[in-house]
Amino acid sequence: MSTDAKSAPAPDYTIANGDVVSKYKTAGEISNRVLAQVRALAIDGATTYALSVKGDELMTEELSKIYNSKKTSKIPKGIAFPTCVNPNHIPAHLAPISEDDEGNLTLHNGDVVNIMLGVQIDGFPAIVAETLVIGESESEPVTGAKADLLHSAWKASEAAIRTFRAGNRNWDVTNIVGKVAKEFGTTPVESMLTHNQERNVLYGPKEIILNPTKQNKSSMDTVKFEENDVYGLDILISTSADGKVKPSNYRTSLYKLTGNSYALKMKLSHKILTEFKQKCNNQPFPFNIRNLEEPKKSRGGLAEPSNHNVLLPYEIVSEKDGEFVAQFFTTFAITKNGIVRYTTPSFKPELYKTDKEIKDEDVLNALAQPLKIKKKTT
Repeated sequence: MSTDAKSAPAPDYTIANGDVVSKYKTAGEISNRVLAQVRALAIDGATTYALSVKGDELMTEELSKIYNSKKTSKIPKGIAFPTCVNPNHIPAHLAPISEDDEGNLTLHNGDVVNIMLGVQIDGFPAIVAETLVIGESESEPVTGAKADLLHSAWKASEAAIRTFRAGNRNWDVTNIVGKVAKEFGTTPVESMLTHNQERNVLYGPKEIILNPTKQNKSSMDTVKFEENDVYGLDILISTSADGKVKPSNYRTSLYKLTGNSYALKMKLSHKILTEFKQKCNNQPFPFNIRNLEEPKKSRGGLAEPSNHNVLLPYEIVSEKDGEFVAQFFTTFAITKNGIVRYTTPSFKPELYKTDKEIKDEDVLNALAQPLKIKKKTT
């Protein structure tokens, strides 16, 4: 090994590196564009299966157009979060493997639906999610509890992102989200987490929790936000009084490699895990088993690697029947100039009429903060 090779500095994978920022921005533009297209297809009669398949196809198509030169073609790129279409009381992870999957639900006017998806370039993920009510229109705006819910989730997201200032703590975000939810008669979904993210890491060590239990409060570390941190802010708000979710009857189709290994005993487990790694290019991002050769049969081979933490299954939980959950997810960075969003979920308040008004001073102050920091003039 030459002396030069030994002393070569480790690559900078933080957003202090302009190349990293460029990859986040490009990934974010794709995710935003695809989300808008999937949202436009979310109409009365659409199905969760058709929409999630279409979202993944659109992401793959968009990714095929970039990083194709000789210089960049070896840079990994792919889906960072397969398209999930989650109606009404299901908060996340619904991405059916087939048309006859029990999770293939038909959407109807009045359904509250969140859509989540994202791509990654060179391991830098830009994920986005937003919520709509099927059949929304300016001529007949949504009113009542559903309108209150969407305003609540959106304002919670907007207040939360402004709380990520260098030096602030994770509990500051927990508290402001709780206050926003209360103003609209809603509740954050219990124990939902937001994480910092790094290259090839969706769930970094800095955690922010919504609606923590007593146990959460005593076991979770207090962390401070720092310049150059990147976060995937996941805001989930429920119409229920307690925000508690429970395991659902739907089987997940999303799994991700954890990086752990285990000597699997079953032949089928070996076979499926090998195919899984091959199809997801060994990338540490969630992967939809719909893309395996025999998705239904493959479930039998996924149990053992999941039980031994080789794979992380994205379980599907649900709120109580009759309740609704809204989600907004933003990928953003804390920079010396303030907050920079890489993904931008959208919300059109004119489609959702609420008679609730924010009166809490802390919330109003948070919402009044600009994302960009004004440069001091000397």
